[in-house]
Amino acid sequence: MIGTGTVSPSADRTASSYWVETDGVKLLMDCGAGTMHRCAQFRIPWHQATHVAITHFHQDHWGELPMFLFAGRWGTLPARTAPLTLIGPVGFRNRLMVLAGAVGDWLLDPGYPLETREIAPGATMDLARGVTLEACKTPHTAESLAYGVRAGGTRLVYTGDTGPDDALGRWAKGCDLLVAECSLPDGQGISIHLTPTQAGALARAAGANRLVLTHFYPQIEGTDPAGVARRAFKGDVVAAHDGDRFTIGS
Repeated sequence: MIGTGTVSPSADRTASSYWVETDGVKLLMDCGAGTMHRCAQFRIPWHQATHVAITHFHQDHWGELPMFLFAGRWGTLPARTAPLTLIGPVGFRNRLMVLAGAVGDWLLDPGYPLETREIAPGATMDLARGVTLEACKTPHTAESLAYGVRAGGTRLVYTGDTGPDDALGRWAKGCDLLVAECSLPDGQGISIHLTPTQAGALARAAGANRLVLTHFYPQIEGTDPAGVARRAFKGDVVAAHDGDRFTIGS
């Protein structure tokens, strides 16, 4: 858990960013502000990333991607030579081209092989032998996706940003670990984000083995989101912090 916060500045949480390692894949899911410095703090081998998957185009989920790409050339010795695959929702390539117009053409040709791929809701993409990435539409922005990672008979689901959605619960069915956004406390919920009770209900509908709550706005700090979520979901629930690590499978 690189960053468990939001766009709201926090002394304790950086913006959305998650690192997954499995079977030769090193996947960064989202790349919000603070990602690079947290990687250094937590000794995450960011320069060895094989894939970066962006859930949607809000700045707290992809705003530090230019720095990540730039650092691959100038922020590590030796400079990166291994290929990197960028994955995002439909429209991702166009967004990168527009962004390159602002920051420089190097964004599309950073000095190492760069492939950009788009994934549609309901699609599956092979990341490596035996490792797949799955995508599901979420009710947040027009392009927002949740991602599932399957490897070795286990499945991790990361909701990205989402409001309550029965279809998402069905899609996440049977996941070993559900990393669910939990933006606001009960009583302050809005249609495009989850409260603890709603996150717990999602985990229950999915039959998840374990629920990890993340993406906390300041309003939820000082409350007990895990305790509230447990009223709706009887499995293991953790309110994550930057730097937390979880293992699934053998």
